[in-house]
Amino acid sequence: GKEAALTAGLDAAQGEAAIPLDADLQDPPELIPELLARWREGFDVVNAVRLSREGESWLKRASAHVFYRIINRMSDVEIPPDTGDFRLLSRPVLDALQALPERRRFMKGLFAWVGFRSTNVYYHRAPRHAGKTTWSYWRLWNLAVEGITSFSQVPLQLAAYLGFAVSLLAFLYAVWLVISTLAYGNPVKGYPSIMVTLLFLGGVQLMALGVIGEYLGRIYEESKHRPIYLVRQVWGGEHPTQAVQPQDHP
Repeated sequence: GKEAALTAGLDAAQGEAAIPLDADLQDPPELIPELLARWREGFDVVNAVRLSREGESWLKRASAHVFYRIINRMSDVEIPPDTGDFRLLSRPVLDALQALPERRRFMKGLFAWVGFRSTNVYYHRAPRHAGKTTWSYWRLWNLAVEGITSFSQVPLQLAAYLGFAVSLLAFLYAVWLVISTLAYGNPVKGYPSIMVTLLFLGGVQLMALGVIGEYLGRIYEESKHRPIYLVRQVWGGEHPTQAVQPQDHP
């Protein structure tokens, strides 16, 4: 898949910087000098941001626009909107990406997660030079789900909050059912006791699942084995490596 191929290419890159470039010529090679110029100014990541996407349907443009806005609302990592894989990555960024051992990779999110000094250049994306895209809406949907679940615990937290809300309503309904039965009786024998028992057990189970979900989210984060911090450059050492850099944009 694309993420594995992109990872292989970046791992094999030997230079001081690398620029992933789509082979369909939608990402203009003419922009490379501008990316290099911003890199020479001291930026480690230079994002190529699309101002327009010619040759694509309105549905694809709209869905891409919505996806970036949704994932940035749900994730702690700010992913640059309207930015694909076309960007410049300096050697410290490449080394940091190689230090991430996770196998389910959403590269746009990882590019943003490592942080470092970032800037943007803007361009208009041209239509495909030849051929047809292999990215169906189903594959794009799966990529979006991969991105959201890789960089956000909000879906899991929503399930937990929903469990607590439903359990609270179940308890309230059980209390109301008991009070109404004591006050007015119930023509169906055994119905109040069965319903109260079911609602009580269901509420307890939902709350327990909510608690389990919170712990599961923390286990999921730990299972990625991402480094706690990243180093961009060390001053005074024999071999300058990467220096301490926060994991978000400065």
